[in-house]
Amino acid sequence: MLVKVLHNGSCSKSNAVLEYLDENGVPFEIINMTEDPLSILEIKTVLKKLNQSVFHIIRKTEKLYMDNFANKNFSEDEWIKILSENPSLIQRPILIKGSVAMLGRPIDNVKFFIEK
Repeated sequence: MLVKVLHNGSCSKSNAVLEYLDENGVPFEIINMTEDPLSILEIKTVLKKLNQSVFHIIRKTEKLYMDNFANKNFSEDEWIKILSENPSLIQRPILIKGSVAMLGRPIDNVKFFIEK
């Protein structure tokens, strides 16, 4: 089954997952979130497949987050809008296979996800 990878090319972990998939002959499609940001609906769909709230996919170590969003109380819908406008704040990579998704870290989780 084709795996969709929500990817950021400047992320070493994201690049490592692509390399792993390629080396293991896993068919995948890259969705570059920085070049083609996810819409609000796409983020909601990913969250449903992850079975997580938006707070699970926010990169709280990003400078943009610390400078502009840390210690602010936004609703889930407000965060989804913020992430659609600032894709660098989304954890990556996110792997999607059919109706399920997972964060692509650590790599051992990716191996398990691919095999299931």
